[in-house]
Amino acid sequence: MSAGGALPAEVLLVSTYELGHQPLGLALTAAFLERAGVTSRSLDLSIEALDESAVRGARVIAISVPMHTALRLGVRVVERVLALHPSAEIVCFGHYAPLNESYLRAHGVAHVLGGECEQELVDLVRHRSTRNEATRSLPILERLDFPTPRRADLLPLSRYARLLVDGESRVAGYTEASRGCKHMCRHCPIPPVYGGRFFVIPVETVLEDVRQLVAAGARHVTLGDPDFLNGPRHALAVLHAIHAEHPTLTLDFTAKVEHLLTQREHLAEFARAGVLFVVSAVESVNDRVLAILDKGHTRADVVTLSGLMRDAGVTLRPSLLPFTPWTGIDGYLDLLDFLEHNRMLDAVDPVQLAIRLLLPPGSLLLEHPAMRPHLGALDEAALSWTWRHPDPRVDELAAAVSLAVEQDAAANADAAHTFARIRRLAETAAGRPLTSQPPQLARTPPPRLSESWFCCAEPTRMQMGLLEGGAKI
Repeated sequence: MSAGGALPAEVLLVSTYELGHQPLGLALTAAFLERAGVTSRSLDLSIEALDESAVRGARVIAISVPMHTALRLGVRVVERVLALHPSAEIVCFGHYAPLNESYLRAHGVAHVLGGECEQELVDLVRHRSTRNEATRSLPILERLDFPTPRRADLLPLSRYARLLVDGESRVAGYTEASRGCKHMCRHCPIPPVYGGRFFVIPVETVLEDVRQLVAAGARHVTLGDPDFLNGPRHALAVLHAIHAEHPTLTLDFTAKVEHLLTQREHLAEFARAGVLFVVSAVESVNDRVLAILDKGHTRADVVTLSGLMRDAGVTLRPSLLPFTPWTGIDGYLDLLDFLEHNRMLDAVDPVQLAIRLLLPPGSLLLEHPAMRPHLGALDEAALSWTWRHPDPRVDELAAAVSLAVEQDAAANADAAHTFARIRRLAETAAGRPLTSQPPQLARTPPPRLSESWFCCAEPTRMQMGLLEGGAKI
């Protein structure tokens, strides 16, 4: 049961998955509602059961869907909620909601909100929406007056992902200093919603949230902006303010390769401010693929950045997109070789080697000439357009790697074991002799979070099974 107990609330806020973090999507929305005098209660179905009495007692049930996995799971929650409370007014809000509006409306969702939508949700609850439900809603892109996230109704930070560093497990928190992104990477779900815009959250608001995370036991905080360095002056101001007040607190953030290279003179400064690692969307080491995705960096840039980050004492944790229509088996093996040769493999979560390109409705890739020959039909239930690789062995390898990664994650297998297993699968698919040597990993693993799944990964069978089988709902 949530900290808020079973008292009835006008709005029930529901999260299904936020990468193992305490759900900021609920905390921030709850703060907007509280400021407007609206009572709400929060449920995080990634670690607690659906409270049926809370469902039946709420007039509005708002489900946070900031990423693919969250929406896949959220659709199941919609079905369960409607079975319990057929007259409930259901809202889906977050990045993936407007991309899949027609599908959500067909499944009983009354309101689909995206972009800077928290105030619209407040208005909807207070005044009842007059929006024509047959009219496609557009993402809201207006600057908001951000309150400090309301976390009192959420489960303790100790129930969530932790920082693993130097053989120690530390309580970790999560907040954001900006939203949206000024870049238009073609495979990303953010550009269709934000259209190249981003919005900063005031430094003092971020700092106040960090204060309450530290008071709740956090010794590490993730700054989970889509790209923390979209506004570098704002980012530096946030880092300096946090470090000045909490000098022993460690941090991580996400930033593009090109941003990190542009800000290379600040890399050591990041380390001094407590930044342990940076997640960066490397995606590929094939320059043609990077150009199609419009990533703004090259293979050579990744090599340069990995050396600069190592010298600065900040770990570079790449996120990857190894399975695309333009990446063959040889290219997949080249990626494995690249990561090992450049001493980056130990900073990669195995799931990163299983990611297959997702094409949500509205994806900027859909009209790209390089995509059209491979494009299939829209699979609404999977929330993605289908595509096939011209070499069937690649699709078979992708399925095999995905299964291996999921099995090893469930068994808590050592990463070196999983990497060796992945290489054997790729070498077998390529018809090459199997490598006998295990991958060369660092003796001391670099810092990372205990939750290794990723926003663009398909939900695991275990995640889907928990919801379908009723173990949590």
